[in-house]
Amino acid sequence: MWTLRRASSISIRPHGFRSGAARSSGGLHSATSSMVEQLIDSQNPNLASYEWSASSGFCVTVTIPYKFSIGFHSLSSQASSKSGEEEDDDLDDAFSELEEPEAPEKTLQDSLVDEEIDLVSESEVSDDGDDAEESIEEDLRPDAGIVASETKSSSKTTPSLFTAMMKDQTRPIYKLLARYVEDGKVLLSREEISNAMYQFRKRKMYARALQLSEWVEVNEGMELSERDYAVRLDLIGKVRGLQKAENYIESIPKEFRSGVVHRTLLASYVSTFNVKKAEEVFNKMKDLGFPITAFACNQLLLLYKRTDKKKLADVLLLMEKEDIKPTAFTYNILIDTKGQTNDMNGMEQILETMKAEGMEPDLRTQAVLARHYAAGGLKEKAEAMLKGIEGSELHKNRGVCHILLPIYADLGNADEVGRVWDFCKKKPTQEDCLAAIEAWGKLKKIEEAEAVFEHMVQTWKKLPSRHYAMLLNVYAKHKMLSKGKDLARKMGESGCHIGPLTWDALVKLYLEVGEVEKADAILHKAIQKNQGKPLFSSIVSIMDQYAKRGDVHNTEKMFLKMRQFGYVAHARNFQTLLQAYINAKIPAYGFKERMKADNIFPNKIIAGQLVHVDAFRKTAVSDLLD
Repeated sequence: MWTLRRASSISIRPHGFRSGAARSSGGLHSATSSMVEQLIDSQNPNLASYEWSASSGFCVTVTIPYKFSIGFHSLSSQASSKSGEEEDDDLDDAFSELEEPEAPEKTLQDSLVDEEIDLVSESEVSDDGDDAEESIEEDLRPDAGIVASETKSSSKTTPSLFTAMMKDQTRPIYKLLARYVEDGKVLLSREEISNAMYQFRKRKMYARALQLSEWVEVNEGMELSERDYAVRLDLIGKVRGLQKAENYIESIPKEFRSGVVHRTLLASYVSTFNVKKAEEVFNKMKDLGFPITAFACNQLLLLYKRTDKKKLADVLLLMEKEDIKPTAFTYNILIDTKGQTNDMNGMEQILETMKAEGMEPDLRTQAVLARHYAAGGLKEKAEAMLKGIEGSELHKNRGVCHILLPIYADLGNADEVGRVWDFCKKKPTQEDCLAAIEAWGKLKKIEEAEAVFEHMVQTWKKLPSRHYAMLLNVYAKHKMLSKGKDLARKMGESGCHIGPLTWDALVKLYLEVGEVEKADAILHKAIQKNQGKPLFSSIVSIMDQYAKRGDVHNTEKMFLKMRQFGYVAHARNFQTLLQAYINAKIPAYGFKERMKADNIFPNKIIAGQLVHVDAFRKTAVSDLLD
């Protein structure tokens, strides 16, 4: 097993441990132990009792070594540069089609309709949060309550209540249900409601699902289970924000404030990569005496995979101590982590550990392996994995087309992309089409990507904006500004609602051709007109470009905007901010204090940057002059 550890290229030490306590032995799961050995440096064999700390992972007590007040922090320096935010006529033309007329003052029910429009058209969840989102769905799925069971959801016949509500998506749920109940068209059984709820959630139509959940409780008097409350909590977080979701817990009857409710809140914070709040929820679960589950540990693994890989070992050690058996999802996270660092040997060793525990890799695992093999230049292994995913006959395994297309494109294999798409296009799903547009875009075959999009338009007539955003991203990647603007106009003409994914695509379109001010102005205008929350990537992309220019004023402005929309700053964002000061050749005063206030401590890169922006730094020349 120590061979596995030595083969790993990730050197990870458990943080926050105090020496002097002997390592727990006996009853520890062998698979977890094997993975720990792959991730932990052998020079730290000591463990202490497990308690989670928001600043340092596991420690003996809950005390945090540094406590800082968190509030508004002024800019490190006053930069005199100011961005030209004036928009030229060309920009106004490009964006005018995307504007919506001002609406009169809204009622509560109107607001629900607006929430619905935003979330039916496109999900605001970034790709980075997809694993967290899917894990929430998995945890909430098996229930006889509001969420449909897997058996019901697999039925080929879509529930009649759901069908009826999908036929008229322009009207809010409460009006549709009131009419159907009055007319006696639909028998609102618990099973029917459960299936409708599941179908809405499956399609990320969260606002509509929330309306259904609230209407049922008020009008049907249906008693809710603890899982029903967890589903409501999750939906409130997605539609109205996580603070309101956390407040909602207080309204849940005490007997239903169970582990599943808190696990759902934990997963919701993980999906937004909010380390502080996620760790607070985890600690609260322990304080309330809820058992530590594989689901909760997987959430922490997901969180640290993105924010702090050094803490992955801490979570695995906790699983080892508590004798929590890794799940298939645990292995998927760790395999993906190894792949992200291009550690193919470590990735395969975790796969072998998974198989040794009697778990065969599912489609998700195989897709992760194939994608990392392709990215690592291991073409033969990637193709072998893809052939395994496809099976002997593609028509018997129809649902894998959307997995195959982009990975074959990553391999540069246009022939295989063409073969799979030729099979799909006879009767494609929207997911297949989106994968094909992405694949042809990667292969620089713009006409083929456009042909797939036109096929979608002809087949489904009215498309949600995220489908337009996929082609917009292709245009952005290839610096095709004119085509992108034309497509944006078509979106406006089609009456398609414009949301954060589309804003993000338009921002990238202008950034790719070097028009940073226009990208900034588009995002500002979109937020102003629609009162929506932009994607984290939209803000960070603009911030990165301003930093490269040494435009401190606008880099700080984007950093503040990120905070204003509730996003948590990470070390990378502070690196970007510091780089702006370095490129501008001006000092950054009080920067360490700003970072401490966010519980972020300098890594090697930031430490090096801080030296360059230190106003009191001494050099050989300055010493002579002094």
